[in-house]
Amino acid sequence: MEGGNSANLQLRQLPLATAAVSVQPHTDSFSYKENLIGALLAIFGHLVTSIALNLQKYSHIRLAGSKDPRAYFKTKTWWCGQFLLVLGELGVFSSYAFAPLSLIVPLSAVSVIASAIIGIIFIKEKWKPKDFLRRYVLSFVGCGLAIVGTYLLITFGPNSHEKMTGENITRHLVSWPFLLYMLVEIILFCLLLYFYKEKNANYIVVILLLVALLGSMTVVTVKAVAGMIVVSVQGNLQLDYPIFYIMLVCMIATAIFQATFLAQASQLYDSSQIASIGYILSTTVAITAGATFYLDFTGEDVLHICMFALGCLMAFLGVFLITRNRKKSVPFEPYISMDAMPGMQNMHDKGIAVQPDLKASFSYGALENNDNMPEIYTPATLPIVQEQHGSKGVSAPPYRVLEHSKKE
Repeated sequence: MEGGNSANLQLRQLPLATAAVSVQPHTDSFSYKENLIGALLAIFGHLVTSIALNLQKYSHIRLAGSKDPRAYFKTKTWWCGQFLLVLGELGVFSSYAFAPLSLIVPLSAVSVIASAIIGIIFIKEKWKPKDFLRRYVLSFVGCGLAIVGTYLLITFGPNSHEKMTGENITRHLVSWPFLLYMLVEIILFCLLLYFYKEKNANYIVVILLLVALLGSMTVVTVKAVAGMIVVSVQGNLQLDYPIFYIMLVCMIATAIFQATFLAQASQLYDSSQIASIGYILSTTVAITAGATFYLDFTGEDVLHICMFALGCLMAFLGVFLITRNRKKSVPFEPYISMDAMPGMQNMHDKGIAVQPDLKASFSYGALENNDNMPEIYTPATLPIVQEQHGSKGVSAPPYRVLEHSKKE
């Protein structure tokens, strides 16, 4: 009897065990399908966004180099880029509803890869094969590392999925790990903002870390809003929950403040530095927020976590190499020769001439002196007419512009 009872007990426990195994993270094929759909939507969105931005840039450059009096928003090229930009952003937005947050965020490296490839294809200057390889070898290596890192991210990314219902999002929002994370993030954000505003700590790491902290909240709310919209489209209405509108307002507010800090960083630092450092900081903070709020890595084994971390590191290194190879733009600073100003005496004879930066490739209003003087530029002489301060019938001769003496 005891043997029969034990056998019956084992038979009763067998279906329960198999059912428990079926919900483990890596045994559900449909969850892998959702990961693939989300990853493909994110890659498509970032690729289309990169094409759109380059298309709009091409429209601005084409108008600046022609005599076309039209504004940029009246051209078909710019509107085509705007349409592609909206399409790409919609693709990235919808990708958050299918795949985990920690998988979608690092895939923004695709936009950097696409921009590098587009920039190489549409080069307008003449180059030799040796010069091309020497100049763009870092870009090729960076693209290769970023592509391999993206493959590792998709293959070994987290595979946790749950319905983005109002109850689930509210439960995550009031969980103690996320509340502790929010407390630490708010304290860190206030400290960074204090040093940035009061102590004038205009370091690129400080500004981009502020952007990353805001961006982590942006992606958390984006996934909640996108997920609730998809669940509503599937038949289970979620738009009547107050948490949906709370997340929507937080998404818009954090995105606006994030764009404000990015604009301030673009005025102080080069775009390549912002792209590389911003990508690394934003991805790291966003993955931390996703792992805390949505519990993305719950149930993942050590191998998948390590390979996912390796994919992130390779993507970081690839983006750094791609952006490091970009040329830094030289700001254009026009100058006025002091001897060409009315009422100012000629200062060239005293050696106090105001000259453009010799390192610049182009200088407006200057003629190069080729008389064995490679480091001196002679300003162009322009006729200057004196203003008439006296009576209307009396006119004074124009000022005579003294030429630069070559005996110096």
